Amino acid sequence: MPGMNTGINLTDPTVVAAFRSALLHQGLVILAVLVALALAWIAAREWLAAGPAGRPRAGAKAAAAQAGGPACDEPRGRSLLRICFGLLWILDGLLQAQPAMPAGLPADVMKPAAATSPGWVQHLVNWAGTAWSYHPVQAAAAAVWIQLGIGIWLVAAPRGWPSRLAGLASAGWGLLVWVFGEAFGGIFAPGLTWLFGAPGAVLFYCVAGGLIGLPERSWRSRRLGRLVLDGMGLFFIGMAVLQAWPGRGFWQGTRHHQPGTLTAMVRQMSGTPQPRFLAAWVSGFGSLVGAHGFAVNLVAVIALAAVGAGLMSRRTALVRAALAVAAVLCLADWLLIEDLGFLGGLGTDPNSMIPMFALLAGGYTALTRVPAVAAAPAGAEPEAAAKPEAAAARAEGAAKPEEPAAPGQRPRWAERLRPAQLGHSLGAVSLQAILATWAVILMLAGVVPMAAAQASPTASTILAQAIDGSFATLTGSRAPAFRLTDTNGRPLSLASLHGKIVLLTFLDPVCTSDCPLIAQEFRQADLLLGAQAKRVQMVAVATNPVYYTTAYTRAFDRQEGMDGLANWHFVTGSLVQLQRVWRAYGVEAYILPAGGMIGHTDVAWAINSRGETKAEMQFNPGPGTQSTEASFAAQLVGVVRQLEASR
Repeated sequence: MPGMNTGINLTDPTVVAAFRSALLHQGLVILAVLVALALAWIAAREWLAAGPAGRPRAGAKAAAAQAGGPACDEPRGRSLLRICFGLLWILDGLLQAQPAMPAGLPADVMKPAAATSPGWVQHLVNWAGTAWSYHPVQAAAAAVWIQLGIGIWLVAAPRGWPSRLAGLASAGWGLLVWVFGEAFGGIFAPGLTWLFGAPGAVLFYCVAGGLIGLPERSWRSRRLGRLVLDGMGLFFIGMAVLQAWPGRGFWQGTRHHQPGTLTAMVRQMSGTPQPRFLAAWVSGFGSLVGAHGFAVNLVAVIALAAVGAGLMSRRTALVRAALAVAAVLCLADWLLIEDLGFLGGLGTDPNSMIPMFALLAGGYTALTRVPAVAAAPAGAEPEAAAKPEAAAARAEGAAKPEEPAAPGQRPRWAERLRPAQLGHSLGAVSLQAILATWAVILMLAGVVPMAAAQASPTASTILAQAIDGSFATLTGSRAPAFRLTDTNGRPLSLASLHGKIVLLTFLDPVCTSDCPLIAQEFRQADLLLGAQAKRVQMVAVATNPVYYTTAYTRAFDRQEGMDGLANWHFVTGSLVQLQRVWRAYGVEAYILPAGGMIGHTDVAWAINSRGETKAEMQFNPGPGTQSTEASFAAQLVGVVRQLEASR
């Protein structure tokens, strides 16, 4: 998948330092927002509690009771799902802050997840991975804030439409992660198995988020819990069938003296950096599977089928037994096969077993802990006690339609914007509402930069800096003059380019490694400059003491598609002329040992419109991935725009 890999070390100090700096600066701003919200809330409550002379304002006690009153009667099953998955999102956000995430997520997490999927899945995941690798620091920091924001929002908002929106936000972001980060959980890949985490951990986040987003009246009967358990029971039975299907490699511990599918997976996980005792457990289980693969798979098939049948039995005792077996099975798989899921520096979540069992527990609680409907008070209409939907709507704070304003009366919305009314509204809300508001701001602090990164046509220059360091800004001495010949046989001198910004580099016309990559970086920079490119001239000087005639430079331009750029010039001359230019710009060209390729200095110079050298850029293109090429091109464009601004 070209373009997905950034081509740099996962813990490259330049990228890691930029990532930590971004988290620190953004975190301070987000913390300042929380402090500002808290101070405004405290001030509003103080203002609400006392009048001008220290007398309590009318309605202050009622507002205080509303803000700090008894806990809401949230259905138990919904509360369990909301808190469990809120905490899971917070853990996932913290895991996203690991130093290896900016450079490692596309190539070491997303690419392997899609490696065995069909081509269309790989292309879809590659698109997302390339977008990440173009802006690794910005994307990694945004993922941290989005997931922390969703988690805190879920925990802090127990009821009402803010809580339902939190569930829908969890489902929406989870769906994006499941598609692009987990490659649809591997459901389109061969070898799908529950033991390896199918159908993807984040799919359970999506289901839980959708359940939390349902109207609260949906939780006030046993039906929802029953549907959840029936659905999970059907899922477990389906996984048992897949696990038992012949020819998929799960019945053999070893095949032709090679590890079977399950054995290979376990042995691979045992090599993950982790505590020694855990590695010993995983390694020991790998040996057990290798020696007794048939028995291990038989136990897994029977347990999965039994759990599925028990969940669908609709008998309380059998459902409880199925939950107990599921708990043991999930724990064993999480420890011995998934290996906790988040070790090794690139784990993005605790894998599927924890969210799967949380969903099971939420469904069981919704089935057995249905909120009782309060009896109607004396004198109330009998329909009030008979309609739990109406009681739920009142519990969620459903409002009546606003009456039209009388002629000459200020509209209701305008009244709400008056300072006194705003202060009253702010002082009346609970601390949970303040935290939920802050969580939404926290999430938006990730969503907005990530959307901006997706829309940006240029890559981050952090990759170029990681490979070659930042460019050196020069004092502006006169650039060494030259007069050479372009591919059409016409003379070209530096003096003839006066009034234009010149980007100068040195290329070997018969090189097959670095030089074609550098040429493509210049070509991409020309595209990024757009209309500004007409004020820029790009010049490459032939840097080969053997093959340097115009025939070679012309062939290079045709091969790399450079001959279509009006402001591109690949110039050459006699060997004496070329050597004079090489020395003037500090470039060395020499034949490598064993008579192979020509070695030369990879460098680029930026010369302003007055003929003064302003920047020197090391231009070793490194691995030459799509993202690094775009990063070097962005660095060239940045230098041009700096010179344009200083004219």
